[in-house]
Amino acid sequence: MAVRLEDRAVKLIGLGGIGTPVGQALAQFLSSRRLRAQLWLIDGDSYEERNRDRVLFQTPTNKAMERALEWSAACLGLPGVIPVPQYLTPRNAGRLIGERDIVFLCVDNHATRKAVSNRCARLRDVVLISGGNDGIEDGRAGTFGNVQIYIRQDGRSVTSPLTRFHPEIARPRDRRPDQQGCLALAASAPQLLFTNLAVAAAMLGAFYRWLCGDPSYEEVFLDIREARMQPVRRAALTGRA
Repeated sequence: MAVRLEDRAVKLIGLGGIGTPVGQALAQFLSSRRLRAQLWLIDGDSYEERNRDRVLFQTPTNKAMERALEWSAACLGLPGVIPVPQYLTPRNAGRLIGERDIVFLCVDNHATRKAVSNRCARLRDVVLISGGNDGIEDGRAGTFGNVQIYIRQDGRSVTSPLTRFHPEIARPRDRRPDQQGCLALAASAPQLLFTNLAVAAAMLGAFYRWLCGDPSYEEVFLDIREARMQPVRRAALTGRA
């Protein structure tokens, strides 16, 4: 298990309702196993009072900085937790995501998902695990979520990029946080804490499966109200697409 993490950095993008429990579990796991893999926390946003229904925090400061201090202290300095108080954009993606990275993508917009998927598609070796869930809006109860796993090995896509089966990601109608004003950010749809936790657990499960060997599935759909979790297998990709 430790062999698969050698010379790799773990990059966590987004520290909201999904990213926070994912990051805490990763920090605890890496620390308990005495694995010295770096854990990068990437988020340009700050905590606000309206976030308390999904995330506990002490001060309304930058999310990456807040969690880096907390988890570094709790894990006695292991692993090396590196805060990056920036939003992920196409401009900085090349600097923040590199070869052999393990990327956990926990954002709430398709534009950022597309930017990260496109960056990973240019790398020879990378693991991307992306999770998200519905907001409580437009008649939706907010109980549905999904996780996608995109793996590149030796310049070949072992599983599908995030855009292949999801036109809403390939052609996003929303905007990245760095493109939005304060009012637009404040107007985001509320999410259900329990769905966030279910998606976080599914992402960590996919990571554990990868640690044990490449997963036999590349996407998971879940609905906590129906107690349903469905893995999806798709035809293996060929060539160097």
